[in-house]
Amino acid sequence: MIGYVLLNLAIMLVLLGVLFYMNKKHISFTKRVFTGLGLGIVFGLLLQYFYEPQSDAIVKSVDWFNIVGSGYVKFLQMIVMPLVFISILSAFTRLKLTSNIGKISVLIIGILLGTTAIAAAVGITSATVFNLEAVQIEQGEAELSRGDQISETYGTIQDKTMPQQILELIPYNPFLDLTGARPTSTISVVIFAAFLGIAYLGVKRKQPEHAEFFAKIVDTLHSIIMRVVTLILRLTPYGILAIMTKTVATSDLDAILKLGKFVGASYVALIVMFLIHLLLLMLAGLNPIVYLRKAFPVLSFAFTSRTSAGALPLNIQTQKQLGVSEGIANFAGSFGLSIGQNGCAGIYPAMLAVMIAPTVGINPLDPSFIAMLIAIVAISSFGVAGVGGGATFAAILVLSAMNLPIALAGLLISVEPLIDMGRTAVNVSGSMTSGILTSKITGDLDKEQFSEESSLKIEAEM
Repeated sequence: MIGYVLLNLAIMLVLLGVLFYMNKKHISFTKRVFTGLGLGIVFGLLLQYFYEPQSDAIVKSVDWFNIVGSGYVKFLQMIVMPLVFISILSAFTRLKLTSNIGKISVLIIGILLGTTAIAAAVGITSATVFNLEAVQIEQGEAELSRGDQISETYGTIQDKTMPQQILELIPYNPFLDLTGARPTSTISVVIFAAFLGIAYLGVKRKQPEHAEFFAKIVDTLHSIIMRVVTLILRLTPYGILAIMTKTVATSDLDAILKLGKFVGASYVALIVMFLIHLLLLMLAGLNPIVYLRKAFPVLSFAFTSRTSAGALPLNIQTQKQLGVSEGIANFAGSFGLSIGQNGCAGIYPAMLAVMIAPTVGINPLDPSFIAMLIAIVAISSFGVAGVGGGATFAAILVLSAMNLPIALAGLLISVEPLIDMGRTAVNVSGSMTSGILTSKITGDLDKEQFSEESSLKIEAEM
């Protein structure tokens, strides 16, 4: 068995070496990410073919693969809170927002919530058209274990009213939230940074010399944190390779085939929501093809990495390439991490609620049920984390508010990674769409920059 493990590790090292060689040859970041994705899928399938998914050889090999895969995710988690905090704060100190800041914030949040409500309606429609029901899913050991874990971890949410859940968003201890200790820490950090930013604007009017000094400190921290992010993002192809190898090698392919209808329904809903983003841009008089071309690198990164937070720097830079000012881009990107994630907080919990409702005798097509579900999905979309577990937390908030059993949120554990890739890409697209539309509405959008034919330069440091 040790020999098999060593062989698997040797193959992984060779594949990592291939990605390193591609980097040395200056092959584009996007191509390296997709190469890592493809190699991970192929290697994972080969491991599936030669071993049983839960064999000792697979388990021990994956334990070593996790050094690269899980290590990469931990690095992303490490930088999320500092990144969100400094992005919001720098939007106040470095940019031309001043008197328009309230209008800009309201527009961005309004668009994020509005598109999330639309996403919920899309999810409801998809689940209904595909006739999805929770009773169709055979609950194996993994699903039951996940359900028990969810009930144990988030069971206290069921005892809280909606106002109490909203109160959880307020940062009573910002230093605790900067550690990411609470499920709502992301939105709490956004609120705390916004308060500091508003205070900065007040000081700027009365004591400009102090404000200037503070702005220089923030600018310096912003540059350093963005550099840290760049260093972490360089690891993306390697992390994707290890993560996809583990995901495919340890997945129950039979279970995935059985849940093929649920995967198909999810991706139909996600594709429809993405087309709605393009439609909104078109209605605003903007060319959706230009958006597609310039957004492809960041959307592909979000798809493969499954982290909206990790995509934040590319998100902001892409918006700037599309003619959005840095201030609005920072706000839209940062707010989009914790408010109105169209995929994770919109489509996913709405589909789950429709699937689970019949198990407790509720008609999911009842107009009052649908209206309440859409409203709760939009409200509950505040505070959804941008790295790992965000969709599950959003689903639990919605299910508990609708008095549905939260343990059933673990039903799709077998196909969760596969669905999460598409959800994350739609989350990031929704965030960028809110920034572009806000810029258009406020007259801040640089249309020449939006239409410029030059390719994105976001990969230069990758």
